[in-house]
Amino acid sequence: MTQSTGETPAAGAEGPAAPPATRYPRPTVTLDEAEWVWRELSVEALRPGGKPEVVRLAVIAGLTRATGARYGDLLRVRAEDLDLGPEPDAAARRGRVGGTRDPGEGRVLLRHGKHRTLREHRLPPEVVLLLRHWMVVRTELAAELEGSVPRALLLTVHHTHDHGTTVASGLPITRQGLVLSWRRFAHRTNARYGAVRAPLPTRFEQVRRAWVDAGVPDLGREVAPSAELPDSEEK
Repeated sequence: MTQSTGETPAAGAEGPAAPPATRYPRPTVTLDEAEWVWRELSVEALRPGGKPEVVRLAVIAGLTRATGARYGDLLRVRAEDLDLGPEPDAAARRGRVGGTRDPGEGRVLLRHGKHRTLREHRLPPEVVLLLRHWMVVRTELAAELEGSVPRALLLTVHHTHDHGTTVASGLPITRQGLVLSWRRFAHRTNARYGAVRAPLPTRFEQVRRAWVDAGVPDLGREVAPSAELPDSEEK
């Protein structure tokens, strides 16, 4: 087998040109499919008695759709990186992201990629609504922990086991936890709608790329690193 150089051969005697190789090896879902995922999760998350895991998944989908963030970027988001707007009871949850915004909008600071480039992104009202709900849920999840609620935005929603030790809910979630959470949702959804719609992929990246490729996320604006508090000043 001839090793590929990554270039597309020109059409000629050997046949038509091959289509360019995609960067991501798994097929991306359509934009309509990605939007269906967002609607399904956001509606389920706000139903009375909605499961905390579904609320967290809706927040992940909403933040990804709004900012294009990957799992690693989302795991670095802290509660104080959010500005959810001037709601009467939001003062205690406001971060240090300022500026003007349309009614109902919010802002989030994200550290992107391995270089952790700091960018401020706009959050649409529907994502702000979910985040306000999640902030209440995450406080309840951490109620059994000693001390204050962890700073990480995304927390575990179940008691888990780590090498035979029971770990309480309300702790910062790991990348593997996010992977498994999406996989559970995909399997449940596929079992529920298997006869009427195409199955969801088991990797959330295939959904994220649909939004990114369609230009849906807000690219945000880069923020100078000096705008962040030094580690020694963080509480």
